[in-house]
Amino acid sequence: QHYESGYFTSLRHMADENLDLVAHLGDYIYEGKGLDGRTRKHAGAEIMTLEDYRQRHAQYKTDLDLQAAHHACPWLVTWDDHEVDNNYADAISEEAGVSADELLTRRAHAYQAYFEHMPLRWAAKPVGHDMQLYRAVPYGRLADFAVLDTRQYRTDQPCGDRTSVACDGVFDPKATLLGDTQEQWLMQRLRRSPAIWNVLAQQIMFGRADRDTGPDVTWSMDQWSGYDVARKRLLKFLEDERIRNPVVLTGDIHSNWVNDLKVDFDDDKAPAMATEFVGTSITSGGDGVEMDDNIKGILAQNPFVRFYNKERGYVSCTVTPSEWRADYQAVEKVSEKGAPRITRASFVVQDGKAGAQRT
Repeated sequence: QHYESGYFTSLRHMADENLDLVAHLGDYIYEGKGLDGRTRKHAGAEIMTLEDYRQRHAQYKTDLDLQAAHHACPWLVTWDDHEVDNNYADAISEEAGVSADELLTRRAHAYQAYFEHMPLRWAAKPVGHDMQLYRAVPYGRLADFAVLDTRQYRTDQPCGDRTSVACDGVFDPKATLLGDTQEQWLMQRLRRSPAIWNVLAQQIMFGRADRDTGPDVTWSMDQWSGYDVARKRLLKFLEDERIRNPVVLTGDIHSNWVNDLKVDFDDDKAPAMATEFVGTSITSGGDGVEMDDNIKGILAQNPFVRFYNKERGYVSCTVTPSEWRADYQAVEKVSEKGAPRITRASFVVQDGKAGAQRT
């Protein structure tokens, strides 16, 4: 939800929906300096100090639509990268010449401000540059939310951290997004879960989407597709352990996706074993588009993708013991206030049957 990119109209629509819970999956703030010529403007330069991060959080909280959404219901939050610095990985900055000590100092400031300004329990209080944000949040027997952190413990992105043809680093068995401790915690939690719906609330896309509509096959190296062994290991675990109704909720990518997840994306005939609902941004990317030639090309070359578009909005989910329904809510403009909400697409996952069906 980039403050400068537009108005938080979708948050006002969320506040009006009488929701029981909001899952916010990262990039609550953006760290960049204020720029002229945008819908709104960040205060000050790129944020670096504790006071900078506090001020940026405070500026976002002045938005009345954001206030209304927080007032309406509880929020389940986790961070992505922009709460600290774009595409950081553990102590590694995306920018050349930034030492690990410098990044960790900045990270400590960012984590402290995040803890102070977000709805978190005291157990998440940071210690220096470390903060355990991953946690389990049960919603009775209906759903169990495993809230993940794919930034703090990850190894560096392979292949120059870009969308590209796979290099050897993609298949490095030591590469990790969660780190060993978090991954083992997650697997143990899922094994013991009595819930009907087992939810992974996390940041980056699981679906291994080819993003190049030309002859090359390219993947995002910042997403799970850049960590092929770790991705397959977790999906194989879900399959082998027969985890009941795994649902992945994802943010980050500023677009809407519905993905049927499978261990081997190269096998078009392999059955889905989990479902991923990727929610778009509130404003990041500015006014979006419902359909264009790029969207058509992506859908054509990725058969596991059931839905994709680039509008702004959110995903409204209705969860019962028998089904999970996801309604993709869109607003056509964020550059102007008050855009109406449009239900662009709806999908249902039935209890005991992986894969989303459009309704």
